[in-house]
Amino acid sequence: MIKRAVGVQFHSWDEVYHFDGQDIELAIGDYVLIKTEGGLEIGRVVSFSEVDEGSLDAPLAPIVRRAEVEDLNKVRRQEEKKMEMLERARELVKKHQLPMKLVDSHLSFDGGRLTFVFTADGRVDFRELVKDLARVFQKSIRLQQIGIRDEAKRAGGIGPCGRPLCCKSFLHSLGNVTTDLAKIQFVHGRGSERISGSCGRLMCCLAYEADFYQKELKAFPAIDSRVKTRQGEGVVTSCNIIKHTVGVRIDDAQVEVPLKEIKRI
Repeated sequence: MIKRAVGVQFHSWDEVYHFDGQDIELAIGDYVLIKTEGGLEIGRVVSFSEVDEGSLDAPLAPIVRRAEVEDLNKVRRQEEKKMEMLERARELVKKHQLPMKLVDSHLSFDGGRLTFVFTADGRVDFRELVKDLARVFQKSIRLQQIGIRDEAKRAGGIGPCGRPLCCKSFLHSLGNVTTDLAKIQFVHGRGSERISGSCGRLMCCLAYEADFYQKELKAFPAIDSRVKTRQGEGVVTSCNIIKHTVGVRIDDAQVEVPLKEIKRI
């Protein structure tokens, strides 16, 4: 049975989860209430898709209802207490001398669970910290570790391209970005600082633009192959997908030739 799956994101640093929209009329940007294992939560609608429920491991959980004005006001009141809770929790982290950085906190919509989000270079034994947090806040405590890319997604900012960070503006899921993707796009030789985003990791655009480059590259001659140009025969040294040109070494000279003028040998 084909169902309408509604993509919902609870936090900027979290992934997108899919739920059964049932017959609720929703639009991108709407807020909805979801019953989760940790209690009642409120999330933002970020996508719609159709799925075959028979292919899923478990049926899609239903959306309880669309959030109302009073629900959103309650969330705003909770947000006003966020910094106060974070500062108190940071004092406890310092007390236990733990190598971790608290970057966000979240109180569940029903007020029963308090989540602290942190970054760290490795695993952290925070068992004693959790006990102190539970004693101070009198709530169920959850600590969630995120990566540096997730932290940049949460904070936002401007990327090297001069536009808002992709992860903050439209990328709901951060994929795996490898140096192989940089090689496909012929930017791996630019130096890590020029192909790294604000988070210090390889730029996300290397991943979602890779398919375009791989498709376009099929029309280009292979690197190190011999080709004919108007200037003579030479060896291919580079390809510029955007300009549709090919870098060719002819004897001791390096020339840039339009792709349409290249003849493969």
